[in-house]
Formats: sequence, structure tokens, C-alpha cells
Amino acid sequence: GGVTLHSFFQIPFGPFVPGSEAQDQSRKHRFNKEKINIIKTLDLLIIDEISMVRCDVLDAIDAVLRRYRRSHLPFGGVQLLMIGDLHQLPPVVKDEEWSILQTHYDSAYFFSSHALNKTQFHAIELKHIYSQSDVHFIELLNRVRENQLDEGSLQALNSRYQADFKADKEGDYITLTSHNRNADIINQQQLYDLDTPSFTFNAEIEGNYPEYNYPTAERLLLKKGAQVMFVRNDVSQEKLYFNGKIGKITEINEQFIQVKCPDDEHEIVVEKISWENIKYTIDQQNKEISEEIIGEFIQYTLRLAWAITIHKSQGLTFEHAIIDANAAFSHGQVYVALSRCKTFEGMVLSSPISQNSVKTDQTVTQFVHDANQNIPTAEQLHTAKVSYQQKLISDCFDFQSIRFNFNFLTKLLRDYQHLVKSSGFDEIEFIEVQVQQDIFKVSEKFKRQLHSIIEKSQLIEARLPEEDAHLQERITKAATYFLEKLQEKLASWVFSLAI
Repeated sequence: GGVTLHSFFQIPFGPFVPGSEAQDQSRKHRFNKEKINIIKTLDLLIIDEISMVRCDVLDAIDAVLRRYRRSHLPFGGVQLLMIGDLHQLPPVVKDEEWSILQTHYDSAYFFSSHALNKTQFHAIELKHIYSQSDVHFIELLNRVRENQLDEGSLQALNSRYQADFKADKEGDYITLTSHNRNADIINQQQLYDLDTPSFTFNAEIEGNYPEYNYPTAERLLLKKGAQVMFVRNDVSQEKLYFNGKIGKITEINEQFIQVKCPDDEHEIVVEKISWENIKYTIDQQNKEISEEIIGEFIQYTLRLAWAITIHKSQGLTFEHAIIDANAAFSHGQVYVALSRCKTFEGMVLSSPISQNSVKTDQTVTQFVHDANQNIPTAEQLHTAKVSYQQKLISDCFDFQSIRFNFNFLTKLLRDYQHLVKSSGFDEIEFIEVQVQQDIFKVSEKFKRQLHSIIEKSQLIEARLPEEDAHLQERITKAATYFLEKLQEKLASWVFSLAI
């Protein structure tokens, strides 16, 4: 499963200004213990649809990760995998938000994040296209994507323009439009035109489920004959539908909805589905991330689908689509609309595509160009693997957190010795010396030795640390040593304290 960035990191929807004390303070007391434990144990953070993530959101994530992981490294040392197409839709930034952010950032895109630019991140372009197979259509889409339309390709696209096109009532055409109001008008008008009784289905909301996370309408108004779209994948073995599948309601009453999809032999009996609001915690037994359901949204997995906005269509594909993109107002909007179609023949333009409607942000073009000039080599990949494995090994023998808590405990015992009586207090100075000498100093020395061993092995033979038998032997012996010392010198004393 996954969770939105704003939900997991509890990021306000307003602009994040790096270094703002007010914002730092407002976030400090909002994370519960379970979430902090998850943040501390994160190895990899995967962010999808990165083209739509604002730069300040990445910096807000960086601030949270560094604070709770007590690390000065960008993103607290967590590996970051960002997936998306920068030629698709950009981040949404209101004018009043950009008036604040523009004094801190070069652009609103993720790659202007201050934290990200402190890393040596690599961009890798994936070449294989899964949504379309027609080479001619793919070439046209690439020309739109890169704003390289010539007269011939523009004519080819506009050959799909049909001004008075009326979709077959039995078909599965969906209109993609640039503005919400246009989609709403089309859906409501089409629903009104149906001469069949209407039925209203109210969602059941249990526990904690914020309104801004509702996956479909809380109050769903439907009729027989309505064109609908499934808004979730079928998780059953039958896999009868998927997110974005179009169909028409063939039967409906207060307790029953049946949908027929083109090319399907049988109708689908639609059932209410539960969307869960999940709270993530760390299982103290096995240190694995566990899930707790704290809220549910129960509703039919449908929405009216004669029309949707281009923004909502990102990530979906359709067999047939009517595209109204002449009023496109942002970078990548026309490309996203056209590339939602699986085939060239399945696409109908309700307004012609003009050169002016295809908008490309020069900032994105420059970033993509620079990325293509700096494609990581096999040697760089190997170096990155070695560096990351070295960091993981070093982290295993980093006792900064234990040192911090140990020093905090001894300080409390000293500061309040006149108010709180504790057995074991007389041993504090002796224990401090022992722990410092046998654990903390030895760990720092051992980490330097590890670094030296790994460096030397790279000079002799380019092996990964995980493949170095000598290194693995040293790690195993060190782990045994530190476990014994932690138990003997520290844990036994802490457990003997009686306050």
C-alpha cells in the first residue's frame, strides 16, 4: 500500500519556507511515537508522479526526516526513488503561494528543492512505452511531449478532429477537458438527459477519514444508463475491473448496481468497497512496519464518467476518448490528454490542436537536457552501491542515539539527585568511564577501520562490501563484541536502577 506525502509527513497545504522557525515549531509536536519510529527506520522512500510534487514539499519532507532521524544528511540519509514524467503535469502553485516561494526557489518543480540539490542524485530515463504500441502514434506523442510539432505532425493529429462528433450511446467514450467546470457541466447534463429514475448513495464514513482524502463522491447520484468509471482496481481473483475502466449502468435500485463494460461478456455487479485510512506503526517484536486501520470510507467504486479533467486522468489509459484540450493552460496538459488514449484511432478531438495549445516549460526542457548529458555509468552505479552499503554498515555501529539517551539519563539523575533517590547513583561516574572507553570510543575506531578496509578492497578488486569475506568476518565479530559490552556495561546498570 501507499499513502500521500501530505498525509504521512503531515505537511500543511500552504507554502513551506526553508528555515522558518514558526513552521518548524508548528510541526514538532504533531508526530506520534509510532510515526516517529517509522521515520527513524525508513530505508527507502518512493515518490510517484514526481512531476506534480512541489520543491517546497520535498524540503518539508527533508526537514521532518532530518529532525526525527537526528541526521544532518539530506532527507536524513534515507534513499529517495522518484518516479514520473516531467513532460506531464506540473505542480499546482497558486499565485499567492508562488509570490512567497519565488524568493526562495528557482522554480516550483521538485528539482529546485534545496535538499535535493545537496545530494548527487541521478536521473535515468526509461525508454519502453507500455500504454501504446502503434509506432506512428508514439512518434506523434513524443513530438507533442517535446514540443517538436511540425506542420505534418500537426495535420496528422488534427485528422482526428470531428467538430460534431456524438459518441455512440453504447460506446465507452470519455471526454477529457482542461477545466473542472466543463467536466461537471458535461456530466450533469448527460445525467439529466437520461429519462430514468435517479438513486442517491451516501458513503458510510467510520472513524477518522479526512474529507480531503475521499476517493469518490460522498453523495453519489446515479441513474440507469449513466456512464461511469471505476475508481479502484478489483482486488478479487476475478479482476473484473480496474481504475479507469469505463462502463454503463444497466440495472440499479437502492441496493444494487450492475455495470456493463464494452467487450466484456458479462455485467459486473458492483459492490460497496472500503477505503481504509491506515496508521503505520513499528511492531516492537520484529521491528517491521505494521498497519492499523483508523478510519474507513465505504462507497461504490464509481464516479460519473462522461467527462473528467485532464489532471484527474493522469496515470489512466482509455480505449476511446474525446479530447478538448484547445484551452489547455499548463505545461504538459495536451500531452497528458493525448497519451491517455491507447490507440490513435480511439482518439477524437472535439477542438483542433494548435501550436499555441502545446505548452512546454523551458525549465523542464533544460533539466531533461542536462540529465541526458549526465547519464550515470556502470562505474558510478558500483560506487553508489559501495557507498550505500558502507553507510548501512557504519550505521549498525553508530551509537549516537544510545549515547544521547545515556547522557540525558545521567544528567537527569544528577540534576534531581536531591529530589529523587536512586540505587546505582554512586556508580554513575564509573559506568560513564566504562561505557565511553569500551563502547563509544571503540565504535568510532571500528568505523574508521571499516572505512579503510572498504577503501583498500576497492583498490585491489572492485567488490561490494557484501561480497568481501574478510569484511563480513570483522562485522560478525564486532557485532558479538558490542552486544556483549552493551549488556555487560550499560543494560545491566540501567536495569539495576531503582528510583
